[in-house]
Amino acid sequence: MLAREDIDAVVIVTQDHWHAVIAVAAAKAGKDMYCEKPLGVSVVEGRAIRDAIRRYGRVFQTGTQQRSDSKFRFACELAINGYVGRIHTVKVAAPGPEYKRTYQKPPVEEPMPAGLDYDMYIGPAPMKPYNGGRLAWPDWYLIWDYCAGFSVNWGVHHLDIANWGCPAVADEPFEVKGRAGYRNDGLTDNINDWQAEFNYVSGLRMSFTDTGNPNKQGCQFEGDKGWVHVDRGGIWAEPASLLEVKIKPDEVHLYESANHHADFLNCVRTRSDPVSPVEAGHKASYLGLITDIAGRLKRKLKWDPVKEQ
Repeated sequence: MLAREDIDAVVIVTQDHWHAVIAVAAAKAGKDMYCEKPLGVSVVEGRAIRDAIRRYGRVFQTGTQQRSDSKFRFACELAINGYVGRIHTVKVAAPGPEYKRTYQKPPVEEPMPAGLDYDMYIGPAPMKPYNGGRLAWPDWYLIWDYCAGFSVNWGVHHLDIANWGCPAVADEPFEVKGRAGYRNDGLTDNINDWQAEFNYVSGLRMSFTDTGNPNKQGCQFEGDKGWVHVDRGGIWAEPASLLEVKIKPDEVHLYESANHHADFLNCVRTRSDPVSPVEAGHKASYLGLITDIAGRLKRKLKWDPVKEQ
């Protein structure tokens, strides 16, 4: 397919462990792409995608569609323009423990279904005996070989908003510490619940947890003049008058997109970066991945955003 000259762009919606392999190959083949988040299952994979996109001059839209929702853009404009004052805390939460296996059979080897190319499905992941739970939804989301877990796959959405409204969360050096619980039922094994605290050289703090542990789902920017919280259900602020603010012409106006897919197609034509460019997808992905790494290692980590290590 990538060799066909009549194909200009591709959409990557495979399991996460295939994202980097396909995206890099597509870039080399001269294709633009819309790629679901996250950008792979490791920091290295995200970096490889970003570097390939820039090397080969491709248009890339990350599937972090909240950037194409006006309430998320407005919350970030309030934050980045100082309407909540100097931001000292960002709180982020995403779902995790509420997702359970749906495939109820024992996690043992099963006969291969006719017509299934299991080798292709497994791809770059370690080969494991076939079990229907490896293909079922959301079961595969809960398996480390194919997905880094909800701190990454769901977390990327709200971490991306945190980075959009307060770029320091991905651009400043930080230390991260926290705890995480992991699934362990013989099949599913990635992160289940987590609490992580990011502390930045400027004094900024970001907490990232699973929903209700203790943060409310979404992203909240807190400053010395108030706060704004946004999630898919709405936007709230203190003082409430912040919600009536009109961003001034000389203030920061973030990229405006009303439709994530249409924005991508338009940028394929104009050759400009879309609302969720590859750099944004990479940064949001590695914030979630570092949370998982800290949980697995059970120790504080230091992150250098320039060296990306």
